[in-house]
Amino acid sequence: MAFPRVRTAVFPVAGQGTRFLPATKAVPKEMLPVVDKPLLQYAVEEALAAGIERMVFVTARGKVAMADHFDVAAELAASLQAKGKTAELALIDEALLPPGSILTVRQQEPLGLGHAVWCARHVIGDDAFAVLLPDELLWSPEAPALAEMHEAYSRLGGNLISVLEVPEAHTQRYGIVTPGRTDGGLTEVKGLVEKPAPGTAPSRLAAIGRYILQPDIIALLGEGVRGAGGEIQLTDAMAKLIGVQPFHALTFTGERFDCGDKAGYITANIALALARPDIGPAVRGWLETRKL
Repeated sequence: MAFPRVRTAVFPVAGQGTRFLPATKAVPKEMLPVVDKPLLQYAVEEALAAGIERMVFVTARGKVAMADHFDVAAELAASLQAKGKTAELALIDEALLPPGSILTVRQQEPLGLGHAVWCARHVIGDDAFAVLLPDELLWSPEAPALAEMHEAYSRLGGNLISVLEVPEAHTQRYGIVTPGRTDGGLTEVKGLVEKPAPGTAPSRLAAIGRYILQPDIIALLGEGVRGAGGEIQLTDAMAKLIGVQPFHALTFTGERFDCGDKAGYITANIALALARPDIGPAVRGWLETRKL
């Protein structure tokens, strides 16, 4: 049985980005560039590769730049056209999305990831949907993470999350899977624990910011139950669906960069720069002079 295609993706992008102050005082952290492309654009392109048609940005005050980035910039385009800068014009055209494919909803209070997803409830409706956290840059150009997840979902249905093995000392940073049966990169999810202390985690399989979820989770999030950090946790609501609906984890096979962390963000810039034929040799040469 093939399950219907997922067409809606939710991007929780209302956070203040305080780890990156002062850069994020006036610029949303999701608009910080990795080389020359905003973090959010990488996530949107990943969603497009999975066949997503509707992008829902859960935003806050002062974050209109994110939707503007994917809109027509008529004056800039006209200026580039007049100057014959066709390469630059092509770059801004890459970010354009079809009319009506971006929707924004507001999260007025920072009450957690689960609350952010709940804020998109009227747009999600009664269909399965994806959630992408843009500060998790999952780099796999040949096999984008959400596309691989959607292929598995089309066969399995239910709920599906992307995971990676993390060091035991880092389990307190993530939602951790209690694993069941495994089949290659797929793991049956028997339980989920939000940010367990090292030594108490049921595994080292950590959720890394990509989800395909059934709409039933919206009612659970609407109960407003607070979890770790006094916030409405998406992990806690997902845990309530285990045993009620099929629930699997797919191990990501590409390279993951935690761009919510300064070191992870810098590493992402270096890694993606090295992969570029236009600037990779210069960056590699500089690194060699530093004897790193």
